[in-house]
Amino acid sequence: MPRRRPLVIGHRGAPGYRPEHTRSSYDLALAMGVDAVEPDVVFTRDAVAVVRHENEISTTTDVADRPEFADRRTTKTIDGAAHTGWFTEDFTWDELATLRCRERLPKVRPSSATFDGTQPVLRLSDVLDLVRQASLDQGREIGAVVEIKHATYFAQAGFDVAGLLAAELRAAGWGAGELPLTVESFEATVLAGLRATGIRGTYVYLIESDGAPYDLVAQGRPTPYRDAVTAAGLDALVGAVDGISVDKKMILAPDKLGRATGPAPFVAAAHERGLRVYTWTCRPENRFLLPQFRRGRDKAAHGHWQAEWQLIADAGVDGVFVDHADLGVAFFR
Repeated sequence: MPRRRPLVIGHRGAPGYRPEHTRSSYDLALAMGVDAVEPDVVFTRDAVAVVRHENEISTTTDVADRPEFADRRTTKTIDGAAHTGWFTEDFTWDELATLRCRERLPKVRPSSATFDGTQPVLRLSDVLDLVRQASLDQGREIGAVVEIKHATYFAQAGFDVAGLLAAELRAAGWGAGELPLTVESFEATVLAGLRATGIRGTYVYLIESDGAPYDLVAQGRPTPYRDAVTAAGLDALVGAVDGISVDKKMILAPDKLGRATGPAPFVAAAHERGLRVYTWTCRPENRFLLPQFRRGRDKAAHGHWQAEWQLIADAGVDGVFVDHADLGVAFFR
């Protein structure tokens, strides 16, 4: 059964106001009343789970300005695409901890960029401890939605992703259902691997609007993401995962002119099969809205976001990821 109101999930904390994945970003989202926060997980050379949007960190830290790490700049192929920069797996945790975070979208969020250089990178365990303490302080259960990034890439680099994450979750007191844990990934293989370790939680398959999951690409069967929301695709997910999390464009279903025609029927079809449906990411700025909901030409200005978000709410989703935690809490509740 779909929820009467969706879970409001602080996407990397509250990055509409603070640099993503920083202590202040998570603290603000928790104070604003989100139901859960979402840390993205990548790994250091010494196998510590850290929270970064990507393992390439030149746009979210000051690493490019650190002469002692200049020789770490390199080019790597990740999920089939070449990326040049600095990568978490080339640093120990002690080295990474010396870096300071930066706003990833300074032109869109200049106020957030005023916090650049003031906060260190966090480990997954740090975020889980923050959530646990906020739950105690606020007298309510708050969840963590842990996204595993680039699982096949890290596996090919020699990391036991499922095993390492299972150990981290157990050590932090999040492995046996103590607090609401959701684990998500764009690769179903690692979700199955983590579930096999006995970690209790809700397992959610992330689905892009285009492309194919890299675990299947690496296995020689590049099944498009979109196949997962067909009747046959949803049938195949039943029992393998507890839900799906989709790009909001898939729910809004824009036509060739960019006008919303949704909600798309797969949301109801997933619910009929007992699957939960989440969506990402609800943001108020013009840059992130469908053309019909934009107001003016300033990409950083807020458009008619309420109208777009109402279509998401009308779809009956079970969870929404938001960058502006206060707006998300106020609107979806």
